[in-house]
Amino acid sequence: MARNVLGGLIQCSTPIGDDGASVMAIRDAMFEKHLSFIDEAGKRGVQILCLQEVFNTPYFCPSQDAKWCDVAEPVPGPTVERLAAYAKKYKMVMIIPIYEREMAGVYYNTAAVVDADGTYLGKYRKTHIPHTNGFWEKFFFKPGNLGYPTFQTRYARIGVYICYDRHFPEGARLLGLNGAEIVWNPSATVAGLSQYLWKLEQPAHAVANGYFIAASNRVGTEAPWNIGKFYGTSYFCDPRGSFLATGSEDKDELVVAEMNLDLIEEVRRTWQFYRDRRPETYGELTEQLP
Repeated sequence: MARNVLGGLIQCSTPIGDDGASVMAIRDAMFEKHLSFIDEAGKRGVQILCLQEVFNTPYFCPSQDAKWCDVAEPVPGPTVERLAAYAKKYKMVMIIPIYEREMAGVYYNTAAVVDADGTYLGKYRKTHIPHTNGFWEKFFFKPGNLGYPTFQTRYARIGVYICYDRHFPEGARLLGLNGAEIVWNPSATVAGLSQYLWKLEQPAHAVANGYFIAASNRVGTEAPWNIGKFYGTSYFCDPRGSFLATGSEDKDELVVAEMNLDLIEEVRRTWQFYRDRRPETYGELTEQLP
């Protein structure tokens, strides 16, 4: 019997910008906007659902305004607990990316993983933090310190990478070595050089590591920063690098694809990258600094 898993990605625009509304009001509006997509996913039988990077806020990193730290919360915490009820209701695994507060002055860009019965399984903290051209993330986020964990959910063993992480093949390989069958990458990325890389790098990770990739990106332009257009194009690809489903560049939508996890075994028996890798020759990767 085939191991088929129905996956879902939400790509969404921000309903309200930084126009004088409180950050809490913006957070609450973004959360409410996602609920209709979560309900749609549940009704369509989605088994694993991923929300976009810092899903319940705008992408606030162009601001370098400390007021956005007010929306950070513990993980697990109130948002994860609220959404865990939806996970349990729909028997749906959820990847929930939010702004995490570890303690005063220590914040992470984090994704919580909740199983299909509402159980909190753990979290991944974004490891690679950019700081350039409006993406001033080091102002807000400390680099992740939890490594590259994978989580055994009801339907599959999954891993999480977040946005800028996708440019680094080392972590993508470690997720595979740690058993990931599907790697989920929630992102916030705008048109420009990254748009070409968007459909290049992650299918390459899927091929090199023999797993499925599910990558989400938000849509629209967010005032008042206007750093560019978030171009959506959320997608699923398989271990051969083939696209299974792709979202639009400009619409709020739920992107759904069925993944046959048996393909992992089939692909890895042909492309023997795990058998043939030579880790004893790669020491310079960690010895060469910077």
